[in-house]
Amino acid sequence: MSVVVMMGVSGIGKTTIGRRLAEALGYGYAEGDSYHPVANVEKMRSGTPLEDADRWPWLAAMAADIDRWLTDGTGMVLACSALKRAYRDVLIGARSGVHLVQLTGEESLIRSRIEARRDHYMPPALLLSQLATLEPPTADERPIVVDVRSEPDICVSAICRSLNGARR
Repeated sequence: MSVVVMMGVSGIGKTTIGRRLAEALGYGYAEGDSYHPVANVEKMRSGTPLEDADRWPWLAAMAADIDRWLTDGTGMVLACSALKRAYRDVLIGARSGVHLVQLTGEESLIRSRIEARRDHYMPPALLLSQLATLEPPTADERPIVVDVRSEPDICVSAICRSLNGARR
């Protein structure tokens, strides 16, 4: 079993694609947003971007669960922005069995998705700060990169094919 970290900016489709990927793989699913303390959620809801100091405890909690899942042999998909290399180093680092999937898309598409959402704390105004913070994965991180212009099921199929190739 392995862990798949789905990364990308808010509104890119981590939850939608991540849940469908978990179902296709027969894995569990974890939402990175649920690891945020209330103070982080309120900060984002007010339109204030998080700082690194806000993120370290959040990342540490997810990393602890990743370690537990790997130890227990539990296949999981974790949706988490993981915008910076330093964040991905906390989540993935040298852990074997953890795969990185980066979802990409045009700003206009992502913005339209965020604007269409209801009952989510992330306002569209924070998209630009997330895009500015984003450090795309480098080749040594071995990301599976998927453009979200395709339908979610097509994205899931592409990820599954790549994961199957990575396991060989």
